[in-house]
Amino acid sequence: METVTLNDGNKLPVLDFGTGSKWKGYDVSQYVEQAIEVGFSHIDTAQFYANEESVGKGIKYSGLPRSDLFITTKYSIGDIWTAVRNSLSKLGVHQLDLYLVHTPSSIAEDFEGAWKKFEEIKEQGLSKSIGVSNFNLEQLQRLVKIARIKPSVNQILFHPYNYTENKELLEYSAKHGIITAAYSSLNPITKTPGGPVDAPVATAAKRLGVSSIQVILAWVRAKGVVIVTTSSTKKHLEEYMAVPEITLNEDEIAAIDEAGAKGPPSSISKVRVWYLCGLIVLACICILFWNLYMCQ
Repeated sequence: METVTLNDGNKLPVLDFGTGSKWKGYDVSQYVEQAIEVGFSHIDTAQFYANEESVGKGIKYSGLPRSDLFITTKYSIGDIWTAVRNSLSKLGVHQLDLYLVHTPSSIAEDFEGAWKKFEEIKEQGLSKSIGVSNFNLEQLQRLVKIARIKPSVNQILFHPYNYTENKELLEYSAKHGIITAAYSSLNPITKTPGGPVDAPVATAAKRLGVSSIQVILAWVRAKGVVIVTTSSTKKHLEEYMAVPEITLNEDEIAAIDEAGAKGPPSSISKVRVWYLCGLIVLACICILFWNLYMCQ
């Protein structure tokens, strides 16, 4: 699989099979095994997902050598040293490839002290690389300012509709050699369909003979961002695996950028429609009961 080089020299695969979202608390061993079988070499989990043990089983069942896999997990709560050792034990490995602070709130009580422990985790070989997740520009700037070892990765929610608000964060990260990884990039399809992005994505998909899903993920890669995605369906996983071979032209990227800047379809308007429909139904019921009452 194609890789990018982190600021510490380690290689990060550009496609990451995520085990969060709907998988939290579930046995994901068969899906991890399937993802590896399809070709994914980067598996992402977290302490918070409560499924590290089943991720470890999936890795074991795959039969793939540890050296062929890139394993990421994340710290959320508790003593950092205890957390990382528990994660290693559950995953059945002696070393992580990437250990992330899951959210800024995870280390809010001792921001600088917590990051020092992450630096020590890297230096002691418990994880080859260290990084963060869900850090905004201000939080990342604060971390870089006090860090002896800069984070290698910042994993964030990223899709065409929030590109504009994250553009400065991406530029700052690139300046400091911090790779941005994106989760929930398919939100324009899965959560907010029918918005401005649909048209340019469909146009690009038609030209390339690929799916809209592949176009959005190709757009993510065009921004220099690593993809974190998931599916229980082998067909979808195979679609994802083809994304690095898809190249959007500059006009298609610009069109998606411009459409994304307009924002997703308004959920407020949908709520209002349903609210009005509800009022109409209620009014009709009231009229019906009133007429029945008057007829008695």
